[in-house]
Amino acid sequence: MPISLTQTEKQILKQVNLPPRPQALLDFSEEAKKPEPNITKIAEILHADVAISAAILQVVNSAAFRRNREIESIDQAILMLGLKRVIPLVKAVALKSSIKPSPLIASFWEEQTQIAETCSLLCKRLNKETLSNYAYMLGLFHFSGIPILLQHFEDFGDIFVKANEFGWDQACQIEFSLYQTSHATLGALLAQQWGLPKAMMYAIYYQHDLDGLYSSGELEPVGLDLLSILKLARHARHVGELDHEWQSASDQVLDYLDIGESEVDDLLVF
Repeated sequence: MPISLTQTEKQILKQVNLPPRPQALLDFSEEAKKPEPNITKIAEILHADVAISAAILQVVNSAAFRRNREIESIDQAILMLGLKRVIPLVKAVALKSSIKPSPLIASFWEEQTQIAETCSLLCKRLNKETLSNYAYMLGLFHFSGIPILLQHFEDFGDIFVKANEFGWDQACQIEFSLYQTSHATLGALLAQQWGLPKAMMYAIYYQHDLDGLYSSGELEPVGLDLLSILKLARHARHVGELDHEWQSASDQVLDYLDIGESEVDDLLVF
């Protein structure tokens, strides 16, 4: 099931530069995929990139991953969490450090980090804890197309400012009408380029197009799990408010998770 791109969109995307994976991530990935990865070498690779190593420690000591005692080093994080759990976290924080910041979205990554933490916590509450690291990565990656659009289209700032009023589902449609692409498509292509799991790539791609998705068979169950958790995590920031995105997604998400609307408020109390 490839990402569907129109011919116009393909031409537009030739002008858009997706951020490349940093060298530390390339070296890390190369070592991590070996049959017997050298943990000492992996720790050295991550230590060499101060921004990535600092971000990893901040994540593993956050509420979403907190242990009985603070994790003080990359080596300790790998030993306590295991390499498989660290891999998605490394990719997530590497993305954040690779996209050029903008004054217009000064609080953007803070919000995505909070959504990522909520995704991870929801996995525990929904008895899907094995997905917590990937849910965290999805929470941080799912809007990665937004700062990319901001860098390439001068008028995108207007859409960004107004999106909180009319919702990102509608903003995604406006993006496509203006630019022949959207932040969902760019985020999915970035996920593909960075080697994220296909289930995550498709969750990003379809995040604003849920009509019939849950019954179509296009997404495997893990992809639907991740997408549902993401929608709940995004709604957690707007409980008690008018939430256009949740209004369009809630019926399908709640049916899929087999929970009632009355349970949502309790589920989202942190």
